[in-house]
Amino acid sequence: MDPKRQGLMSVIGRVLLATIFLLSGLHKIADPAGTQQYMSAMGMPATGVFLVGAIVFELAGALSLILGYWTRVGAMLLIVFMIPATAIFHTNFADQIQFIMFLKNLAMTGGLLYVLAYGPGPLSLDARVAGGRA
Repeated sequence: MDPKRQGLMSVIGRVLLATIFLLSGLHKIADPAGTQQYMSAMGMPATGVFLVGAIVFELAGALSLILGYWTRVGAMLLIVFMIPATAIFHTNFADQIQFIMFLKNLAMTGGLLYVLAYGPGPLSLDARVAGGRA
């Protein structure tokens, strides 16, 4: 694949991967009480602390991927967020929706691992800072 197409595909991939985290973080900001109520119903303690942590990890990770800046750090933040979120909220495999959500989270974690391994691609702030080598 030529470098221009590769760069464009990497940007599109990062934005698509980040969108769910960005919207989820913004939703948590818009409805913190509802989010804490859901977290509490799932047996989570200290929902206020975990809510703030979730918002920070999701927004920082998503913005990092979208901008292609500190992209590997952003991918790692989102992976760290995904592990407990998946284990706590999506392991009721008797519920088909939760099973699908579990598989969706596995797929997103796979995409994040790919970004962690290969970086943001040539069209990113990381590549500009590194002189084209991201």
